[in-house]
Amino acid sequence: MASSTYRCWVEVSTGQIVANYTAIQALAGPGVDVMPVVKADAYRHGAAVVSLALEAAGARWLAVSNVEEGVGLRLAGVECPVMVMGGFFPCEREALATHRLTPLVHSMAQLRDYDRFAGERGAALPVHLDVDSGMGRLGTSESAEAVAEGIRGLRHARLDGLSTHLASSGDYTSTQTEEQIAKFAAVREALRAAGVEPKWLHLSSTVPVTHARREAWGNLVRPGLAVYGYPGLCQGEAPACEVAVKPALKWKTRVLEVKDLPVGHRVGYNALFCAQRPTRMAVIALGYADGLPHALSNRGRVIVAGEWAPVIGAVSMDLTAIDITGCPPVAPGGEVTVLGSEGGLRQDAEDLARAAGTISYAILCGIGRRVKHVYI
Repeated sequence: MASSTYRCWVEVSTGQIVANYTAIQALAGPGVDVMPVVKADAYRHGAAVVSLALEAAGARWLAVSNVEEGVGLRLAGVECPVMVMGGFFPCEREALATHRLTPLVHSMAQLRDYDRFAGERGAALPVHLDVDSGMGRLGTSESAEAVAEGIRGLRHARLDGLSTHLASSGDYTSTQTEEQIAKFAAVREALRAAGVEPKWLHLSSTVPVTHARREAWGNLVRPGLAVYGYPGLCQGEAPACEVAVKPALKWKTRVLEVKDLPVGHRVGYNALFCAQRPTRMAVIALGYADGLPHALSNRGRVIVAGEWAPVIGAVSMDLTAIDITGCPPVAPGGEVTVLGSEGGLRQDAEDLARAAGTISYAILCGIGRRVKHVYI
């Protein structure tokens, strides 16, 4: 179906995603592999299409959150190694092995259990181990010596990698990143002293990559947001971003109705808006069920015919009202830009997140399932 028939849709440029990946890999250099993160439906860009495009462009790894996401990539035809980062349940071990997914295990008990499972299957199943170096969520918190001893005890599973997750990598006012890097290095050295040297070492998501914090790279990096065109935000005196990436997704909707409101006319649930002047209003086919945050009630804005159109009243489930008094004439069916550029104006996920008091990740991942995808 063509976008001309959609009420609300996103346009995703796979070419721009590939360009972003290529730029990141060029920055990383030949000694570091880039593992694009395609969890959460590739941040709602469409995991199957995006993953196949990245694999065709040379990506040697992809990362997902859970087993179901990994199986989905295999069923879509993805062949490169796929890492499951967000944990798994015992009932999912068979699917991990059957679909050639590499789990990131988060405790020594889970590592031992997976080793037993590999023995039952008679296969040297690959696995990576996650170290809790300070994030305080998943990952083993045992001593470096206990980790080394546990790995030496493996009989069937094959430890291919060691990882950690940096909690404050964009906060240059904090020393937490340096502390986490040091703790990870201590575990690595203990393993080396015990004769264990995993092939892959990975610590970094988007910000340490785009801002070239090389001491946090290892030989495998896990950019997510940057692949989709956002280099990540930093606090404090951060070094300059060293890679040029551009958003790959535009979000559009259509005008359903245009009305002229007299002074004093109220709009929407709880009458959050009351016209203080004669106002031309448009109702657009977009609401919080589509992913527009309710927090943008009476404060967000979209682009109509090259001009800003403020949100008026409450963002409802399916509809949102906007003030088009200052816009060129627009009729029902006319396009409205939520994310993207039009004329001289531009709004991206970071702009929308700032207005809503949230983060760009939440804006992109929050785009609703009923929003159609058009690939260009």
